Amino acid sequence: MSHAVADKRSAPAVPQRALAQRRLPKWAPAGMAAGAIALAVGIGIGAGLDSKLQWGLIAVLLFVLGTYTIATAVEGRRQAKDRVATSVVWASFILAALPLYSLIQTTVSKGVKILDGAFLSHSMNGVLTIGEGGGVYHAIIGTLEQVGIATAIAAPIGMLTAVYLVEYGKGRLALAVTFFVDVMTGIPSIVAGLFILSTWNLLLGFGPSGFAGAMALAILMMPVVVRSTEEMLKLVPNELREASLALGVPKWRTIVKVVIPTAIGGITTGVMLAVARIAGESAPIALLVFGNNLINNDPFNGPQASLPFYIFQQYQNGNDASYDRAWAAALVLIAFVMILNLMARGIARWKAPKTGR
Repeated sequence: MSHAVADKRSAPAVPQRALAQRRLPKWAPAGMAAGAIALAVGIGIGAGLDSKLQWGLIAVLLFVLGTYTIATAVEGRRQAKDRVATSVVWASFILAALPLYSLIQTTVSKGVKILDGAFLSHSMNGVLTIGEGGGVYHAIIGTLEQVGIATAIAAPIGMLTAVYLVEYGKGRLALAVTFFVDVMTGIPSIVAGLFILSTWNLLLGFGPSGFAGAMALAILMMPVVVRSTEEMLKLVPNELREASLALGVPKWRTIVKVVIPTAIGGITTGVMLAVARIAGESAPIALLVFGNNLINNDPFNGPQASLPFYIFQQYQNGNDASYDRAWAAALVLIAFVMILNLMARGIARWKAPKTGR
């Protein structure tokens, strides 16, 4: 035993430098990316490729291959695989962001031509199809009313359904509800519009209105609210429920005072995402609301305009003035969705549970 201890003590210490592994400098990924872009541009020009998208794909491929080759030579194959995985993730993110950037850039550049106060405060009353002027005020009113009514219908029902599935749901009924929620998630918007058309309009005899369109939008919105709320409620730790129940608090009060306030941030975000999902739907509006060039503040009586259907109508006219109005309305719709998301973030931070220091 003493000999072994003596051998360990007498063993020469391994130099710290020998254990250190060679690594690429911090600027290496940026340098390889710049080199890949330059080489891709050269290949694209030499090969006569006119599309910049093709140049970008070549640059991504060269960047991944270059990263693996250089990292293998310097850091070893294991570290090279890790760098390649990181590079693929970043490349996928950039490829996913490029269409979004292109969409926003195109919409902004073409939509700002006529987007001003007059466009936002006037309707299409008395405006010729091929003439300039007119606005989107009536469509904004219709969209706000239809989306608001749909949210008032779908959000409470969806949230209560999610509470049932998470807190109470057991057995065949819960399985059936889950199954039908999954089925409703994949329902095309035109099918929801046809369902309301066959029941509300044809069977019950009501005419076109914003409320009819709102009911179709509520059908599309409800499963999104159920799924998002359900996932947020599942993230609430069971310890919070058990602590409340241990104090003698009834289960319904535990849900209202503990579970929902803890998940309210995620629930609000899910509702706003569902609102953004239905804000751009035009098929149910075309079937049930019909569109209107005049201002109609009553969503329960008569045809009503909406931003998605207004964009479709203007683009269908096929002239430059209508194209400009369509792009401007599309920019307004994008701004509307962005405002909803900002509101969701603000409400989520405001309602988030406060932790003590």
